Amino acid sequence: MDNHLRETLLDSKSVFTGKMINLRVDNVQLPDGKKAAREVVEHPGAVAVVPVLPDGRIILVKQYRHPVGEVTWEVPAGKLDKKEDPEGCAYRELEEETGYKAKKMRKLTAFFTTPGFTNEVIHLYAAQDLAETSQKTDDDEFIDVLEVSRADAMWMIRSGEIKDAKSIIGILMAEELI
Repeated sequence: MDNHLRETLLDSKSVFTGKMINLRVDNVQLPDGKKAAREVVEHPGAVAVVPVLPDGRIILVKQYRHPVGEVTWEVPAGKLDKKEDPEGCAYRELEEETGYKAKKMRKLTAFFTTPGFTNEVIHLYAAQDLAETSQKTDDDEFIDVLEVSRADAMWMIRSGEIKDAKSIIGILMAEELI
């Protein structure tokens, strides 16, 4: 079918092992027979959650993101723990970051973040039937929580206030629930 586009793995070498990511270099044979090196960031995967309140407002989180040097508005999200089920992770991250528990978690989709250099997959959920509890952030997380209307969320996307791709995808995909 698409075999004329596929690359063949010749060998792979781990060059960095970290707490969150690993980096490897794969040597591949291209479809035309030439060889190339591919740098691959290995990531365990993550979840993102669009929390929808009964009145249609959604919950966003605001936090500083060191890699981009900015404070960002995002939907709640987090990395999968080893052997963790994505849906279970979605429930956990929602409560930790926002202080809300969901009775209902609906899977919207799963997508590759940047397939050109990482294998990271984000599992995207919409959370409904929310009950407020208390925020349980990690020791290194400092997060503000905001409830916004659909119109405000769309304005934040259009104005560039929300720049995070998973959040933009999530808000747009959850549109029928908002």
